[in-house]
Amino acid sequence: MDRTTSDALPLRGRVALVTGVSRRTGIGFAIARRLAAAGASIFAHHHVPHDVNTPVGPDPGGVDAVLDELRAALANPAATVVDAGLDLAEAGAPQRLFAHAVGAFGHVDILVCNHASSGADAGLGGLDAAMLDAHWAINTRSSLLLAQEFAQAHDGRPGGRIVLMTSGQNLGPMPGEIAYAASKGALAAVTLTLADELADRGITVNCVNPGPVDTGWATPELLAAVADRVPAGRWGEPDDPARLIAWLVSDDGRWITGQVLNTEGGFRRWDSLRGGGGDPGAEHGDPPTT
Repeated sequence: MDRTTSDALPLRGRVALVTGVSRRTGIGFAIARRLAAAGASIFAHHHVPHDVNTPVGPDPGGVDAVLDELRAALANPAATVVDAGLDLAEAGAPQRLFAHAVGAFGHVDILVCNHASSGADAGLGGLDAAMLDAHWAINTRSSLLLAQEFAQAHDGRPGGRIVLMTSGQNLGPMPGEIAYAASKGALAAVTLTLADELADRGITVNCVNPGPVDTGWATPELLAAVADRVPAGRWGEPDDPARLIAWLVSDDGRWITGQVLNTEGGFRRWDSLRGGGGDPGAEHGDPPTT
């Protein structure tokens, strides 16, 4: 078999469940669009009530506009887009979401846990149990339970892929965001263990840190300060991490597992940028969605 040629639609016939797909300026949308363009069918998760309470707000066109653009990106005539709105912090929500996806398509080949929640956080002196529990429930617990559902349902089909999302907590501090840093850092820490457990079943598990990505949340001052620290002179765009993830979940990425990959454009951390929500390289920049 010639492995040097590439299928124009490398994800043809595969199904991808992507969480946190609620705004066209977000990373989740960029990931889903990339996978759709590679031939996959998309099950898009969103939780618009959360977006309403963020500084950026929900997509101006609503979820319908998001889904319409995803459908327009489908490159495989046999592929489709299905969606579900769900608060992944609720008990049993990850299991229900995965069941929805399997019910719609019969199987899931790719799981990308892009959803996240930040805010209502503090430094060490201001932490309380509610802050820690809320971040854990959304960022960590739901991602691990979705991975569990994926592993239990996977039937041995080729192309089993899990991608978790972290925010570079091992690369720089996040002042004032201990609950977020702990919950996201846990995903990076557990990646190798999950990869080892699932390797014999042909499932790869990797974790991606998108670095500072401009999805509309940052102030002009923070945008300028971070751009000065990136060799290209700009923040990342949502499609920057999406391209990496699209490659990881394709057959070309089948030999990569157990890795935490940083896609940051050479972002230079020589001190913390305080007053802008912590170290911007540790925040993937997608206003959090559950």
